Formats: sequence, C-alpha cells, structure tokens
Amino acid sequence: MMSTARTPLVADASPAAAVADSARWVNPHIGTKPGGPDFGTGGGAGNTFPGAVVPFGMVQWSPDTATHQPGGYFYDDNRIKGFSLTHLSGPGCSTFQDIPFMPVVGDVPTAPAADPARYISTFSHANEKLSPGYYGVTLDNGANVELTTTQHTGSGRFTYPAGKIATLLVNTSGSIMGTDDAQTTIGRDTISGWAVSGRFCGAGHRYRVHFQAKFDRPFASIGTWKDSAVTPGVSAATGGSPAKINATALLAKTAQAAAERGVVGPQPAQALDTIAAGPGTGAFVTFDNLMSQTVNVQVGLSFVSLAGAAANLVAENTGRTFDEVAAAARAEWNKRLSTIKIQGGSDAERTTFYTALYHSLLHPNVISDADGRYLGFDGRVHVAPEGRRQFSNLSGWDIYRSESQLIGLLAPQEASDIARSMADFAEQGGSWDRWSVTNGYTGVMNGDPYHIIVSNMHAFGARDFDAAKALQLMVRGATQPTRGYEERPGLDDYQRLGYVAPGAPGVWGSAATTLEYTSADFAISQLAGRIGDAATHDTFAKRAQYWRNLFNPSSGYLQPRNRDGSFTDPYDPASGNDWVEGNGAQYTWMVPYNGQGLIAAMGGNDKVRQRLDFFFTKLNAGTKEPYAFLGNEPTLQTPYLYDYAGAPYKTQQVVRRAVNELYGPGPDGIAGNDDLGELSSWYVWSAMGMYPMIPGRAELVLASPLFERITIDRPSGQRIEINAPGAAKDTQYVSGLKVNGGGSTRAWLPESFVSTGGTLDYTLSSTPDTAWGANPADVPPSF
Repeated sequence: MMSTARTPLVADASPAAAVADSARWVNPHIGTKPGGPDFGTGGGAGNTFPGAVVPFGMVQWSPDTATHQPGGYFYDDNRIKGFSLTHLSGPGCSTFQDIPFMPVVGDVPTAPAADPARYISTFSHANEKLSPGYYGVTLDNGANVELTTTQHTGSGRFTYPAGKIATLLVNTSGSIMGTDDAQTTIGRDTISGWAVSGRFCGAGHRYRVHFQAKFDRPFASIGTWKDSAVTPGVSAATGGSPAKINATALLAKTAQAAAERGVVGPQPAQALDTIAAGPGTGAFVTFDNLMSQTVNVQVGLSFVSLAGAAANLVAENTGRTFDEVAAAARAEWNKRLSTIKIQGGSDAERTTFYTALYHSLLHPNVISDADGRYLGFDGRVHVAPEGRRQFSNLSGWDIYRSESQLIGLLAPQEASDIARSMADFAEQGGSWDRWSVTNGYTGVMNGDPYHIIVSNMHAFGARDFDAAKALQLMVRGATQPTRGYEERPGLDDYQRLGYVAPGAPGVWGSAATTLEYTSADFAISQLAGRIGDAATHDTFAKRAQYWRNLFNPSSGYLQPRNRDGSFTDPYDPASGNDWVEGNGAQYTWMVPYNGQGLIAAMGGNDKVRQRLDFFFTKLNAGTKEPYAFLGNEPTLQTPYLYDYAGAPYKTQQVVRRAVNELYGPGPDGIAGNDDLGELSSWYVWSAMGMYPMIPGRAELVLASPLFERITIDRPSGQRIEINAPGAAKDTQYVSGLKVNGGGSTRAWLPESFVSTGGTLDYTLSSTPDTAWGANPADVPPSF
C-alpha cells in the first residue's frame, strides 16, 4: 500500500549517526498523499504539510498546491500556487494558508486574483529539498525558493534566473477559506498588512493575522491589484476574497451532523482545484537582479497587531543570515527529536518513527508574541506571564488520546503552558472549547476533551500551572450551562438521566457524546485527586461510570438510549446513528479507564477475546463496517484491550500489524488524517511498545518495542531505557520482561515509572507466548 519514496538519506546510516542527527531521518512528505481510503471523515491522507517550521512554531512557511488538501499540499499535484505562512498539519478541514508569497519570472500584466492560473508554477519532487526547519524547491518557472523559520518569523531566499524580470507576489487575501478583509502596504523595502479569515470546518470563528516583511534591498518597482485591476506604482490595497474551495460542498455541515442538530465536522476530501478566479487583493514587487539574482526576506507574524509582527521580526530575525536561521531551526529539531534515541530497525522504520515524532511536536502552536502579548478568547489583548507562552491550535477531540501525554512526557514546560493557556481561554470566554484555532472557539467535534488534555499533561509531569484554578473551571463547565459558547450540549440529559438521549438539542452523536463526557469526568476526578480535592474526585469518578447506562445486556453493546430508558432493538452495530465518525461496534470499546468493568459486562475474557478477534479482522474499515477503524481516533485504544482480557500476545500482534501496515516512510505513510499529530503520536507510543490508555493518569499499557534499544531522556531529568535484543518487524511477542532488573509478568507499568524513570529489559520471540501476562493479577488497572 505504501510508497517508499522519501528524502534521500546521507551515506552513513549507522545507529550512532541517527542519534547524533535525528533530524536526518525525518521525511516531511509523509502524510501528503492518501495512505488509506476516504471514509468521509476528512479523507484518507495524513493531510500534513512539508514546509519549514520549528517545534510548536507560530509560522509554518510551506508550499500550497493547486489541488485541495487540508494541509495545503497534495503530493500528486505538480503545481504550486504560493508559499503561505500558516498551516495545520493533518486536519480534516481547511483553514489558514495565510499570506502566500509567490516568485514569478516576468511581469504582472493581469490581476492574480482574476487570472490565478497564469501565476502558478509546475515543479518536480526531484527538485525539492526537505528537512526539519527547511524547505527548498526549484520551480519550473526558473525561480529557486528556500524557506526556514524561527518561532514567530520566517526567512525566505528567492533566486531568479539571470536576465529575467524578478517579481514577487504577496497575495494578502489568499487564505484558503477566504478573507473578510485584507490590507497591504508597500514601503521602500517592506511589505506589511493583515488578513481576516477563519471558518474552520464551517464554524463562525474568525482571526486576524498581521505580517511585516523586510527585504535585503529596495524594490525596483511596485504595484498592487484589487479584483481584476492591476495598478503599477500604487503602494496600498484593501479588500477581501471568497474561499478558494467550495465551502458549501466541503466545509458545511456533514450530512450526519446536519441530521443530528447541525454540529460541524470534517467532510470527505475531494480533489478540487483552488485556483478559481474571483475578487482579491495583494502586492507585487520587482527586483534589480543585475548585481545579484538572490533576494532575501525576513517576515514577522502576529495574531495581535502589525506592531507585534514588526517587533517579533526585530526580536528573532534581525542581523541573521538565512543559513544561520536554518541551522538554528535544525538544531532545535535535533534537540527535540533526540529526547528519544533509537537503535536497531531498518532505515524505513527509523524514518517512519522520527517523522511521527516530528509531526507530534508541530502543534499546538504559540500564539503570543515575543513580548508575551496575545489576543484572548474575550477579544482583548492579554500578556502571558514572564517567560511563558500562550498556545492554541488545539484539536482537542483528537490529541487527548495520546499526543497530549507524549507532549507531557517530552516537553513538560510547553505542556504546562498549553494547560495554562486552555484554562485562561475557559476563564476569558466562559467555557472550554473542543477544537480551537488561534484565539477563538470553533466548537468542532463533540465531547469535552480539554479537561482530559489538562489532566493528562498534569499526570505526565506538567505541573507549572494553576491546577486548582483549572479544576474549578472544569467543574463549572461540567455541571453548569456556560455563557456564550455551549461547552456541554445535552448536559441536562447527562446529569438527570445519566446519559445523553437522541434528539438532545445541539448534540452530535448522543451516545458518542455520553462516552466522551464520561472520559472527561474521569479525567476531572483524577486531577482533583492529585491536588487533594477528595469530594470532587468522588463525585466525578462516580459520574464516569455512566457508560454503564448505555450497555444493553440483550445485545452486548453500548447503544444509544432513548429518553424513556428504552433501547432500540434489534441493534445494528455497524450503524453510525448517534455516533461520531464511527459506529456502535467501534464505540462499544471506548471505556478506556474501566476495561475490566467493560469486559465483565460483556461476559468475560473468553467472549471479549472472540469479539476482539472479529473486530480486528480489518484494521481500517471505516465507519460502515463492524470492524476497527485505526485511521481515526475513537478506536485507537482498542488493540490494547487484549491486555485487560488476559491475552497480551494478541495486543502485541495487532499493534504490530497496525504499525507495519498503516504507517510507512513514504508520502502515503499515514492511513488517515493525522489531526495535528494524534495518529503520529499513536505510532510513536506503539513503536516503543506502550500506550497511555487511561485518561488523566500515567500508567502505560504494554505491547512490544519495534527497536532493539530506545532511550527517552526527559527534560525534567528522568531517563527511560528500553532494551529489546532482536526486536524487529516480525519479532513482536514478549516472553519475558524485567522492570528495573526485577522480573515482571504485568502487561502494564505504574505511574511511578513515568515520574521517576527506569529500565525495561524484554525477551522477545517471533512466536506467541500465550502465558506471559495472562494471569488475572497481571492485567492493567481499571477504575
């Protein structure tokens, strides 16, 4: 299924070299091409972008192809329409792609908005150079483009053919979802402006992005365009543009969501061009290239103000050459990637692993300026505490399952800032969001996932935020109607009936929403317990067991339940009715904190193992069959349920099947939307042979490591060492394990292992050991 095309490796492929320069294994093309079928949840591609970015960076300077894909770049298209400054990696819907720059060889006889096809350029992947923090391509129009970034700025180096007119377009109104308004101003050697865009997944959300671009030479000539008019010599233009894709077809409510109270969600991917003519504004400038064919530019970005963009540029990118910025970006990536060092495995497996780790650390993003100023969810300017940063671009419904835990493990300071940011937004806006873009609510997807993210990060060591304040805001949102944005649609049902009934106002997927709320309540209980609030712990731990209210003994499934307490029988577990991006067969397993309770309700280990065997007949079946859908989030934890059912060898088997079959080193190496790093984080954990199963807790449920040696060096000083001699693609079965030198048959690790570090020594085999971990005393804890 997977292509093996990838960034060429340098000659030395030894494990030692991989440790010294982990960035060399990253292939940013992974995820830019469909790796699985389109099941109507945003397409079968990872929807990643290949451009330049630093970890958690505000600026993502990356090419945008003419063919639509939510990450901005579709691998099979050979046409680039621009290089925009903002992107999301892996979403099921489009947003951003703000302020595209595009080098043009020649003049500008027609308005780019009215004649966009004239100003695109074809290219070949053979002429691309990609690595963490750097993107380069020689376009077929003859211009060479090189991009790199800092946290708040970008550096561009454009080289034009000798003797040709060297032109640069700045399409200020070029955001993929259109701009309500935009402004561009040209100076002697600067271009600045702003754009107002938004509409993520059809939501009413808006943001304003400001930019300041400083060039290394004065312009030879200038001009602007508005709609169909080109005006040479004019230095300012104002005006917006429509969306570059068909918003009605792609980003309006899904058919299911529209039928279930109009909650927004992803749409099927469609191969649509984004170069239709229409209104728009921007600037064009030319350069005298007799003395030098190369033009350098530094661009500052801000979601606060134009002055903030200029100040960010001064703070981070003044007096630095392009090569210095690129080297610093790569060094920052090596620092981050080298928190996990691996030995063993093939080149393809190392590439897949380190690219997954790379994708896991792209988001959430800093939205505060270098001076700490940011625009809050109340529309006002705030200042982050000294030395801290404000974060957004939070795909809550996705990343609570394993990515937030990975960030807590590897980047506890950033995780603390992320948790504090989320609590700040809840305080400013009056409620917690589900899926935030920049400084506002979108409400995309369902549930109440931010509570889980904050509790996860706290459990994994992110303690530098006010957890008591966050808990207070969580309790408010989980028990009271919220002002403005409705945090928990169906809350009255949930608190009165113990579940959300079909038809509850504003609810997408009543049964799925019930299970999401129970996981959020469990996470609240765990945070409360950690900070000594026993009463809140007990209240929410009890509410977390509301999943039992959906269990129908006559069918053996968790089912939607009517307001009168009845179930609809007979029940079709392959139906997606009252579920979200999945079906009843898939959601039945979504009780990640009480696996043993779920197994008991289903009739015990033997029955559950048989059901799981059937469920994993297919690994990525989509939403309409009663099998696993591991290209999407709701079933990501299910391979680890065998550990709870006394058959860890089957967890080891299914996890390795998924690692081998659904991920790979080429452009099609992710079999579903990466959703800002969630699928990638699942791969990272699973390739290490462990998974953070339980919301708000730090126990790790075990599979088996893919690599012979894995060393995790946490910034907080702890070290985790995993030794697995002979580990390989088809050597996945555990026959022995030592934890800190002592023999263990438990298929899980306690929270203390994460908090203090330790050593795992595996004995692996290519044949199953059905006895290891099968004793009831060895199953992971349930709550």
